[in-house]
Amino acid sequence: MKTNASYFFLSCTFIAAATLIAATGPFDPEAWPPTVDPNKLVHYVVTEGTLTPPEGAFWQEGVLQILTGGDQSTENFNIGGHIGKKAVSDYLNVADWAWTDWASVETIDILVQAYGDAALLDADGEPQDFTFLTGTLPFPRLRWAVGGQIPVDAKNGKWNWVLFRIDNPQRADDGGRYVGTLPPDSTEANEYGGVNHGTIRFENVSQLIVRVIAFGEGGAFGEPDEINHFLPAESCDPEPNTNLAGIDIDAGTANHVEVLDGHDHTTTIVEDVGPADDKRRAVVPNGLYLNFGITDNYLGQPCNEPRTVKVCLDFYDDPAFAGLNVRFGPEAFATDALPTYDFYPADRRQILTGSDKWIRRSWVIRGVNLKGVNADTFTAGPRFCSENGQVAVSRFEIAVLRVGDHPLAGQDPLADCIEDPNICTDAYASYVELDLANDIRNGLDLGSNQGDQEYVLEEAGPVNDRRMAVRAAHDDGDATHEDKYLNFAITGQALGPSTQPNAHLAICVTYYDDPALVGTQFRPEVYQTDDGGTLTLKWTPPSFFVQLEGTGQWNEAYWEITDVKFKGVNQDPQAAARFVTANAEGVKAKIPITRVRYAVIRPCGPNAGVNLLEDCKPPEPVLGVRRGFEQVEIYWSTRLQGWTLQQNSDLNDTGAWAPVMTEPVIEDNQNVVKENVGAAPSFYRLAK
Repeated sequence: MKTNASYFFLSCTFIAAATLIAATGPFDPEAWPPTVDPNKLVHYVVTEGTLTPPEGAFWQEGVLQILTGGDQSTENFNIGGHIGKKAVSDYLNVADWAWTDWASVETIDILVQAYGDAALLDADGEPQDFTFLTGTLPFPRLRWAVGGQIPVDAKNGKWNWVLFRIDNPQRADDGGRYVGTLPPDSTEANEYGGVNHGTIRFENVSQLIVRVIAFGEGGAFGEPDEINHFLPAESCDPEPNTNLAGIDIDAGTANHVEVLDGHDHTTTIVEDVGPADDKRRAVVPNGLYLNFGITDNYLGQPCNEPRTVKVCLDFYDDPAFAGLNVRFGPEAFATDALPTYDFYPADRRQILTGSDKWIRRSWVIRGVNLKGVNADTFTAGPRFCSENGQVAVSRFEIAVLRVGDHPLAGQDPLADCIEDPNICTDAYASYVELDLANDIRNGLDLGSNQGDQEYVLEEAGPVNDRRMAVRAAHDDGDATHEDKYLNFAITGQALGPSTQPNAHLAICVTYYDDPALVGTQFRPEVYQTDDGGTLTLKWTPPSFFVQLEGTGQWNEAYWEITDVKFKGVNQDPQAAARFVTANAEGVKAKIPITRVRYAVIRPCGPNAGVNLLEDCKPPEPVLGVRRGFEQVEIYWSTRLQGWTLQQNSDLNDTGAWAPVMTEPVIEDNQNVVKENVGAAPSFYRLAK
C-alpha cells in the first residue's frame, strides 16, 4: 500500500489513499522484469497487489504458498508501499501445490521481490550465500543448494527483484530429482515434495521481507547478472550517538520530546490525576490517539534504517474504567519514509480494570521508521490508541535499540521498564513439574511423540528403585529419523503467556545414571529467545552437557537459562528448551528421565530473585582434602556434573595442568580420589 498525506480514520485503524510512484530503477517492482520468458514453466505467489503475467504466458499464480509456524514462522509487514511476508524465524518455507511439475527440470530459478534491508546481507553487512533446502526426510535424502549472493547495493531501502539459481540433480539410486519426485523411503510432512509441508525452503533468512516468490525453469526470468542490479540507497547522515528521549509531564521536564497536539491526536493537560497518595499532572487524548514528537532529529532521521524501538509509559488505570474494556497501547507506526504504515497487534494493548493505580510498562516494536504518523516536522515512534476511554499518561520514554558497530549497540536504556507488569506480581505461577513415577503433571507434560522427537515410556532405574521414565526413542522409533530429542510441553500457560519478556528459567531433571551409558551426554539444547524485539532460536553452550558417570542411581541435573521465551521449538502450545540426548560427535544415548521441573526466577516484585529449585542447584565447585601419612584424599560433591580433577606440580606453569587418571570412587555422595604422597608437591583443581 503506497500512501501520501490523505487519511481516513475509523476506530483505531486507518485507510490511506493510494498514490502511484513511478519506478526509475533497473527493474520496476510493479511489473515483472522485462527479461522474463513467457514460454517457460513458472509458479508464483504475490503477497499483496497483482502482477500481470506476460502476454501469452501460461504461468500459474497462487500455486505457491508461503508457510508459517514453528521455526518457519512469518508475519505480514507493511513497508515500501506493499504488505510483504517477513520471516520471523530462521527459515522461509514455500509449498508448491503443483510440485511434481519440476520432476524433469534440471535447473530451478527462484525470483524474489525482497525489501532492501540488512536481512539481505550477513551480520557484518557483507554478501552472504543464500542456501535452499530441497529433498525430503530422512536426512540422507536432503540436499542444500547455494543459490548465489546479493551485492551490498541491495540494501537500499526499496523493493528489489533478486534472482537465485539452484540445480535440481537426480538422486543416484532411484534417478528421481530432489524437487519433483519422492524417494521410496521418503517420510514425514512430504505432501509437497519437501520438508515440513513445503517444497523449497530458504535457510537462515530471519527478518527477510518478501513480496513475490516465483519458481521457474532455468532462464525463465533472465540471468542473475541481468536481474541483480539495484538503485542506490538515499543519502543520509549516520545514526546519532543517542538512544533515549522522553518527557515527564508531571515533573515538567523533557528530553527532546513534545506531546503532539493536532490532526486526530489533540490532547488536554489535566491536573491531580491518580490515587489519593499519588496525584500527577498528565496528558489525556481528546479522542482515540496520543502521539509524541521527537525534536531535532535527536534519535535519527526518517532516512535512517528502521530499528527496533522500546517505549515506556506511566499511565493511570482509572476506577471509572472498570467493566468498560478500556485498552491502551501502541497502534500505528511508520516503516519507511514514504511513509508506509504498519500496525502493532491490538491484542498486545494493556487492558485496564479500574485498579486506581499508575501502571508503568513497556512495548518493544520492530522495524520502526522515525517518520512517525502525522508527526509533521517532528520525528516519532509509534502512535498510541486509547480505546473505550481516555487514558491519562504522566510520562513517556522512547529508546532506539542500536545494533552493529554503533557505540551504543546492545544497550537497553529502558531495561528497568518491563513489558508485562504481571511478572512482578503473583498473577503467573513460577513452578511447574512433571513426575512420571508419581503421575504428577502440574503445568508440564510430555511433548509431541513424532518427527525427530519420538519417545519411549518404560520403567528404569536400579533394581530397588524402579520408576516410570521417558527417553528419546533413537533406533526404537522411526528408523529413518534421528530420534535424539525430547520435548516437554508447558500446559495451560502455567508460567504465564508467551508474550511476557524473556524469562530466567531454572531447570531440574531427575535421570537414571545408567552404568551401561557411561560417558554419554544430554542437555537442554535449543530454545526461542527475544533478541531486541526479534524472536530467534538460540542454543545452549556445550558446557551444558551432563555426562553420565554410571553410578547406577537416580541423579539430578540442574541448569539456568536466562533468556527463554515460552514459544518452544517444534512444540505447542508452549515449551522451554528442547533436550538433546546425543553429543556433538553424534553418540546417542537412551537416557531415562523420570522427573522434570521448571522454576521462573522473577526479576521484580515480592518474589524477585526467588529460585524454587534452589535445592537442586549444585554446590560451588569446592575441593576438599584429607591428608594421611602415605595417601592424600581429594573429594568433591557428586552433584557437580561435568567437572574433571586436574593435577599440576608447578603452579607457575599454567599449561602443565593434566587430568588425574585415577578414577574417583563414590563415598557418602562424594567423589573421592586417593593419591600416594610423593616427594614433589602436587596441586589439584576442578575444571570443565
